[in-house]
Amino acid sequence: MKKVLIISSPFFDYQKSVGFAFESLGYEVRIETYDEPIHPFKGLLKWRHKFSSRKEELRAVSRAKYDLYIKQVYDSYMPDIVFSYNGTILLDERLDYFRKKSKVIFWMYDSVQRPDRERCKLHIDHADAVFCFEENDVEFYRNIGKTAYFLPLACDTSIYYPIDIEEKEIDILFVATIYTSQKRIRLLQQVVNHFIDAKIVIYGWYKPFVKNPIQWLLRGKRSIYKNRNIPPSEVNSLFSRTKIALNIHHEQTFHGANQRLFEACGAGVYQICDANPYIESLFPNGEVGLYHNEQELIECIKWALDPANRTERERRAKAAQQIILQGHTFKDRVSEMLKMIE
Repeated sequence: MKKVLIISSPFFDYQKSVGFAFESLGYEVRIETYDEPIHPFKGLLKWRHKFSSRKEELRAVSRAKYDLYIKQVYDSYMPDIVFSYNGTILLDERLDYFRKKSKVIFWMYDSVQRPDRERCKLHIDHADAVFCFEENDVEFYRNIGKTAYFLPLACDTSIYYPIDIEEKEIDILFVATIYTSQKRIRLLQQVVNHFIDAKIVIYGWYKPFVKNPIQWLLRGKRSIYKNRNIPPSEVNSLFSRTKIALNIHHEQTFHGANQRLFEACGAGVYQICDANPYIESLFPNGEVGLYHNEQELIECIKWALDPANRTERERRAKAAQQIILQGHTFKDRVSEMLKMIE
């Protein structure tokens, strides 16, 4: 049996979804999860790093320690494939060591053009294949003479699936980190202010305590802005009670899709999402409500909340789910990766 070693940050447990996909394709799987930017990034070490003037020095020490550890893991396991999301903690010379006997795959979940992805941007020179969530990153690599492949995220159907609930008491649900995106903050405020009679629930860090304790203490609309993250199983349960799953992509996404696009559709809830060329090609017949500006967003929500459109809304949601199930699961994505490296 072929073996894969998955080395990943705790990226919403998507490394587990990738592992399950490899297992379904007949691979033995071992998952090594590291913390960023220091391993292990917790306890006193976390706070020492947060207030230190020697951040890069501490990171370098941590990477060196982790490098010795992961070499021992690799040597004892001897995988056919080494897979990593971003791999910011991995050293290039260790990747070259892996490639002597294994194939190395990277799936870059954040734009490689972000300043905090500078270290792993050139991992492409030490890998057999690099896949990007964002088409613009593929173009970036092409412009510097390197080859990467566009491969957006996917739906883990063991986590996101329809739960039959007749009455949906939540009108609008949004789940994502908020405070890092001015676009999300602005559009959510527009929706909350416009649909004052709707039941709106918003999960995700909005005003985190660690960023600004005063703002955290004085934050308003707490019945709407829950200001905390929730696990995937709870997200799926909320989808089943929701009429509209609202999706607002982060500013770094221009021609791609975030994980929520696939998960909401996989869960069978009607989704309203900001449009870009990739998403428009994925849902060409109105299966997902697409908007290009604030006015279109408001109109999409009005249409979906109209009781007269309930049957059509639910039909579109089921059609969107079928699109995802027929080609956008993690098993589909891993199969594409394997075809590319073979």
